[in-house]
Order: sequence, then C-alpha cells, then structure tokens
Amino acid sequence: MMHVFSMRKKIPLIVCCLVSALSLYAQTDVSPVDTNAEPEAFTFKYRKDDSYRILSKVHEDVLINNNLNHHAEILTRISVKVTGVAEDGSGTCSADFMTAEDSTSSYDGTHFSWGDEYSSVFTRSPRGIYTMEDTYFMPVVRDDPVFPEYAVKPGDTWTAPGYEAHDLRRTFGIEKPFKVPFTAAYEYKGTVKNSDGRRFNVVDVRYNLYYESPKPGKTNDGGAVSGSTAELMNRPAVTTGYSHQTLYWDNERGELDHYSEEFRIIIETFYGDTFTFRGTAEAEVTEFTTTNTDDNMKKVQDIVNNLGLENVTVKKGEKGLTISLDKIQFLPDSSELRDSEKVKLQKIAGILHEYDNDLLVTGHAALRGTAKERKRISEERAGSVAQYLITLGVRDAYHIFTQGKGATDPVSSNDTEEGRALNRRVEITIMDE
Repeated sequence: MMHVFSMRKKIPLIVCCLVSALSLYAQTDVSPVDTNAEPEAFTFKYRKDDSYRILSKVHEDVLINNNLNHHAEILTRISVKVTGVAEDGSGTCSADFMTAEDSTSSYDGTHFSWGDEYSSVFTRSPRGIYTMEDTYFMPVVRDDPVFPEYAVKPGDTWTAPGYEAHDLRRTFGIEKPFKVPFTAAYEYKGTVKNSDGRRFNVVDVRYNLYYESPKPGKTNDGGAVSGSTAELMNRPAVTTGYSHQTLYWDNERGELDHYSEEFRIIIETFYGDTFTFRGTAEAEVTEFTTTNTDDNMKKVQDIVNNLGLENVTVKKGEKGLTISLDKIQFLPDSSELRDSEKVKLQKIAGILHEYDNDLLVTGHAALRGTAKERKRISEERAGSVAQYLITLGVRDAYHIFTQGKGATDPVSSNDTEEGRALNRRVEITIMDE
C-alpha cells in the first residue's frame, strides 16, 4: 500500500503571540461562559526579545481512496523569538520548527525520532495578519485568528480571509508552499475563568476549504509548469475540507493562551485519487531554563565527578548542554543496555530531573560495517537509552527525542580500538533551542 506523508497540522495558530506556560490540559476546569461580558477590542501585543517554546500534538488518520493508509501522531516543536516590534505594533519573529511523526496504527508510548527541521522569519500585525516570504513552509495556518478593528461583545460575528500553506514536496513534488485560501467565520462567545482565576475570551472559528488547482502544465497566470505528464497528473486538482477551532484569548496579555481544533482535508488529484487527512490538534507551551552556559557545564561535570561516573563528560553543544556517555556498553551485537550502564543512567537521571527542558538523545557508532548498518545501530542505541530514561520517569515520550548519526561525527580516530570505543557513544542533550 502506498504510504503518504502526513499533513503537518496545526500548531501555527499560536505562533508569534506570547503564550503562557499553561498547557491545553490545564484549562479544562473552567467556569461557564459569561455571555454578558463588556465589549472589548482584541489585538496581539508583541514585546521585543520575548521568547517561548511550543509543543503541538496532532492525531491524524490518513486515507487513500477512502481506505485507511495509516494513523499518524505528529509532534511539532517550535522555538520562537520576537526580534523586533514596529511602530504600528507589528511583531517580527524568528522561529525554528521540528516535526516528528509516529506513523503507526496507534501510538504505543515509545520515543519520537528527531525529524525535519524548518526555519521561518515573518511579521504579524496586531490584528493577526502575516507577512512572510514564499520560501517558508511554517507556520501552516496563517491569518487565523484575525480580529476586527472595533470592539466586540458576546454574540458578535465577523469574517476575515486566511490561508493554509502545506508542505507537499514529498507527497506531490510541489516545491513551494501549497496555499489553500479560506474565509473564516468568527463568533465571540464570551468569557470564562479557569481554576486559577485567569480570564479568557472564547472565540469560535470555522472555515471551509475549496480550491481548484491550475490544470496540468499550466499555472494560474497561464504559464507552463515543468514535469512529466504523469507527475503533473498526480498533483492536487481540488482541495476541500474544514476546520473548527475554539480559541481562548488572554486580552490583558494580548495573546492566545490555548485552543482546540478538529480538521479534515481532502485532496483529489488529476488522476482521480483522493487523499484524506482528518484529526484533532492540541498544544502545550513550556518554559525552559537556559542550560548551555559555562557555569552549568562546570556544575554538572562536578556532579558527575562526585557521583564517580566514569567515561561521562559534559560539554556545551549546538542545541544545549550535552552529557556524553563515552564508551557506553551494550550486550554483544545489540542495542540492549548492560546493567552497569543502567546504573550509570539512574544516577544521571537525578541530574536531568533538575531541568524541565526537552531532551535529545543522540547515538554514534564507530567506523565499522556499512553506513546503513552504522546508522541503524546508532539509532537503536539512542532509542534504548531514551526508553530507559522514560522508564525512570525522567521525561514522558513527548519530551524526549532521538537521532542516530552513525559514524559521521567521530571524537577520536577509528584506527585504534580505544578510539572506536570513544566513538561508540550516546549523548543526552538538555535542549535550549
């Protein structure tokens, strides 16, 4: 059966607005909606140098010609910084996105592998309108929400145009964001308070999608499209769907606090095949402690030394503070940890518990066997370490990621057994980025 790369939806609703550290799940205990609230004008408020991190979870079924192809659970990890604020209040943001997908019949609680990375730079107005170049694939949903220029009271409605911009490079070979326009219908429902007494404005958002692509070989302006006839015929002809969102807006802070969504997208190709993506989305925003400093490196290395951990070093890395398990040992020809390494990880777990940051576990291999074999064993050994940390309760599966680099990043010569032992290492990074 053909496997289709899933649509990466939907976290972008809250990108480039300052979001509190409360997760979606923390907002379920709320008061009834107050429909007698006073009229208010809603605007995004940006503050230079503010930064935050978001983790979205998308639960999605993918169907081909109405038959289930696979279920996907997609994590999108986003790091955003407001780099500037214009006189009109617009905020310019720099954002890094990482997507990881578990494409199985159901999620079994294992770790997620580090996936595709995207970077974006964009500006968003106080009303919520994006300005960004066509080279960026993230965020997906743009110009949603968009607020009116006047105050609204419960029961008031308005509409505003927006669009979705999908990355269809793998599935359909489309090299630029595939844009599908919509007109969103908004209704201000009123206010609620959560169990902590925080007040939110509740906004209901609904939109339908319907977009007809240019015929094969032609663009919307009549120009030619490159590619073979077969390639062009396998591209989207008609895109339909819908989205229903409930937004919880913090008007005092000028930010979207959290939201829930149901969505469906159906793409029919010129061949007549249909691809359906349906599911739900949720998000949490987390606060991170900066770990990648000289002081922290020395502090953690001192703890490692005091614990008597051999072949464990601490260094500043590209993504954060890294604890390296040098000469890590597994059972012969496997990724199963030896008991001695489990004891070592139990002690390291105490260090990791001091930080709330996400973790990245990276496996490395010595220069033996084929490149494919080295990549596989490094991935499996990183997964083994990650899974043991999850078992110890260091992080849940949504906050620990793995990757395998094979023998591409050696720290010593592969010409000696001592060097190869050093290269067979696993690194645990407390991520700042």
